[in-house]
Amino acid sequence: MAKRYAMAMDTRLCVGCTACVLACKTENNVPDGYTRDWVEEVVSGTFPTLQLELRSNRCQHCDNAPCVSACPTGASYIGPGGVVLVNADKCTGCKACIASCPYNARFVHPKGHVDKCTFCTHRTAKGKQPACVTVCPTSALVFGDRNDPDSSISQLLRSRRYKRANVEAGTKPNMFFLI
Repeated sequence: MAKRYAMAMDTRLCVGCTACVLACKTENNVPDGYTRDWVEEVVSGTFPTLQLELRSNRCQHCDNAPCVSACPTGASYIGPGGVVLVNADKCTGCKACIASCPYNARFVHPKGHVDKCTFCTHRTAKGKQPACVTVCPTSALVFGDRNDPDSSISQLLRSRRYKRANVEAGTKPNMFFLI
């Protein structure tokens, strides 16, 4: 069976330190002022009973990726392991993919092409973990193959409750927030 990569983010463990963001910027040479991942603060409840949830977030690498179908040049595509990628050489910077992404996970690189999280495919192809996962001081990020029942991510998704963002959009995201 083909690999299907996904990431889980444990909302009970994230402390909002942004080590993941800095590791990604360094690993992927993301220019200053731009980011492929970010930390969100999500507040829920009614005052005075409020809850704060910290989330390391990024491209959701959707099974039904609207950015791929919206791309007029084929620059946005689904690569090995189901990872949504951008071919910078084919990208015209039209921003159709940005407009279609319900996760605000893309940006126009100063060189003119669209950029986004790649789950560090240059690392995972060599059996390594994405940079964000390797630096998380609380081990809040887990990456792996959902199609491997023995993988850490498969075991987590079987044993823990989770939620996914914007499921109503029908994108079938592969970013899971453990609760």
